[in-house]
Amino acid sequence: MPDRTTVLDARELHHGSHAHLLRDEDLPDRAATARLDAIIVPTAWPVDALRHVMRVGKRIDCPVVALCSRAASAEQARKLADHEEAALLAVDVDDSLARLLPSFATDRLLRGEGFGSVSDLSLKRNLGLVLARGSGWRRVLFLDDDIHVDDPPQLHRAAGLVDRYRAVGLANHGYADNSVVCHAYRKIGGPQDTFIGGGAMIVDAVRTTSFYPNIYNEDWLFLLGDGVPFQAARAGVMRQRAYDPFANPARAAAEELGDTLAEGLYWLLDYERNIDTARHAYWGDALFRRRAFIDLIIARLGGSAEHDRVRRSLEKARGRSADITHWLCQNFMVSWKTDLERWREFLADAPAGSGPDEVLLEFGVSDRALASRTYEDRFVC
Repeated sequence: MPDRTTVLDARELHHGSHAHLLRDEDLPDRAATARLDAIIVPTAWPVDALRHVMRVGKRIDCPVVALCSRAASAEQARKLADHEEAALLAVDVDDSLARLLPSFATDRLLRGEGFGSVSDLSLKRNLGLVLARGSGWRRVLFLDDDIHVDDPPQLHRAAGLVDRYRAVGLANHGYADNSVVCHAYRKIGGPQDTFIGGGAMIVDAVRTTSFYPNIYNEDWLFLLGDGVPFQAARAGVMRQRAYDPFANPARAAAEELGDTLAEGLYWLLDYERNIDTARHAYWGDALFRRRAFIDLIIARLGGSAEHDRVRRSLEKARGRSADITHWLCQNFMVSWKTDLERWREFLADAPAGSGPDEVLLEFGVSDRALASRTYEDRFVC
């Protein structure tokens, strides 16, 4: 619930919802002939974080591909999958695997301007796209390890919808998943909605030619990568695990550029304008709106200890926004379009096989992958 009874409407500065860009679809009573081909999970947490998705995969007889890094390991994931009798292929991922993918101009730009990311989430999702495409998987659920699915059979029923849509995101009936700034807006009574996200999204990995840039809101950019207007749907239900968006003010700073870019592009879509019109002058206006929006939220905060935490995060975001120029935003757009072309060329020549095992073998990294007994029995020819 918002902390204040008066609802703050800042629509001239910020659009709290982009839901009108989606089609809300009812799931069919039964799954059509189309079924979910695989569940791909990027994970960096200790192995128990994978237990739920393993049980989801087992319930619907669907293989799970775990892309493991940091505190997660393929060996531990395989042991847990054997214990759960789940079909799992686990792959150890580190930065060296980036060599398998194109060198992105957006990465070079962001590093050069001091906005480089230390996250490997985009790397793992892009590797997942390549594995899925090479395996001929047309209906793949990307599912984060902090997402809970109460009704696994709904996933097969939702999978068929990607024949008509670029992506199908599960509706979040759990903790709202927004940027820190948007969480703060909700905190003071702003009408803030959530959108579909890469943490629970079904895509056709063979048809899409988009990729996930290494920046916050990479999933929003992924949706735009195949061109606009895009058609995406929201169907089915999931629950996001609760987290504290204000625990570390550095989070707000790390999100600021990606949030500015994504909100700026979707602002154009809200008015049925082409994102190619986002040039220097537009980004100057977008930055003015963004900073005025953050300033407005800060001005509305009270003096409670909780609001002090929110203020510290917003001040970090505001300070980081001061480092963002219209030049940087415009050059990101140019670099992103260059990356999309390179990605499409890469996909045209990427390995293709009868399954992810062959794709990994073609890439020369099969030694990083471990399969559970059930996976080998059920999904290895």
